[in-house]
Amino acid sequence: MTTEKTCVIIGASHAGSQLANSVRKEGWEGRILMIGDEKAPPYHRPPLSKALLNGEKTADQLDIFKPTVYEKANVEMMLGVEVESIDRAKKQIKLDNKDVISYDKLALCTGARVRKLDIPGAHLDGVFYLRTLSDAQAIQQAVKPGAKAVIVGGGYIGLETAASLSKLGMNVTVLEMMNRVLERVTATELSTYYTKLHESHGVKIITDAQALALHGEGNVQQVMCNNNLMLDADMVIIGIGVIPNTELAEVAGLEVGNGIIVDQHASTTDPDIVAAGDCTFHPNDGLGFQLRLESVPNAMEQAKTAAATICGNPKPYHALPWFWSDQYNIKLQIAGFNRGYDRVVVRGNPDDDQFVAWYMQGDKVLAADCINSPKEFMQAKKIIAAKATVSDADLANTEFDLLGFVKGLSA
Repeated sequence: MTTEKTCVIIGASHAGSQLANSVRKEGWEGRILMIGDEKAPPYHRPPLSKALLNGEKTADQLDIFKPTVYEKANVEMMLGVEVESIDRAKKQIKLDNKDVISYDKLALCTGARVRKLDIPGAHLDGVFYLRTLSDAQAIQQAVKPGAKAVIVGGGYIGLETAASLSKLGMNVTVLEMMNRVLERVTATELSTYYTKLHESHGVKIITDAQALALHGEGNVQQVMCNNNLMLDADMVIIGIGVIPNTELAEVAGLEVGNGIIVDQHASTTDPDIVAAGDCTFHPNDGLGFQLRLESVPNAMEQAKTAAATICGNPKPYHALPWFWSDQYNIKLQIAGFNRGYDRVVVRGNPDDDQFVAWYMQGDKVLAADCINSPKEFMQAKKIIAAKATVSDADLANTEFDLLGFVKGLSA
């Protein structure tokens, strides 16, 4: 009878792959088993709408870690299978192939899934979502230069996809139901900038527009909108957000809200179960509230925290959120979280494709959207983390020595 302990990780994701390697580094000596519902080993998702879709990268260039990394850490993988249930009393999981696996420690890295658009015609061929490698490959195969693509949703995934399809020679239209693109996540200044950017590349953006039905015989041919507009379409891509995969946790009796609820150590309400990544609703001491983040940096850092917790080496998670988006030759880097801002201060000129939008609350910087401004991005992270006071005038002044100011914070 073996006495070796087993750590099971549900989800071959960014969080899952990082946790698998980190738990070994934290001193776990037993078995590590990572289970994924896709057949591909863990891969980077951000390039799906960008470098992979537009042909700059191939699928075999997306691995988060090379196979040798898992081999060195002695991580086992079961891919292409789904976990049906968790029995916390017996400390077992049941797979869709009826296998039952026992665990000593369990990590939920189940991520999120696309939000489906429930309208007539959504089942037609030529209608796509973009979340997985197979999704991106299916879109790639359907791309035809000169054909018409309609993207439902003007968030980051929709705009990144629009940029890629435009680069591939398609005629692209973006439908956004709100009155500006990126309205949920950015200020007006960013929305205006990205609208102009896309229009300069031939992409048509229609706001206050909602897709009501898709028409076609076999393959989608038209999109009917709420404003009496009918758009021809050879392809429709739906990007209206994601839903955290919390069902396993909820049925198992774990506390669930806007994600699997965890504490600052990534612990769930079961001491032998942790969770990390897009599926979690977690506290952030630096921000002062709980939130759920759809972010690769968050997934990786929270996974390190979860691994430390599994091994009895608790390290509170309080990383500053950051994100990025690549569209055409423009790199957006976002530091912080802009919830609750009362004004925006712009540094630089958007017409030069290099500027920063600072999100302010009182005399503090909450977040910064940095367009082609990597140095300011790094400085913004330090200013936000330090909760430093800086005037609007200094932030807006491109002659102000921002680097010197940041260096003074640690002096």
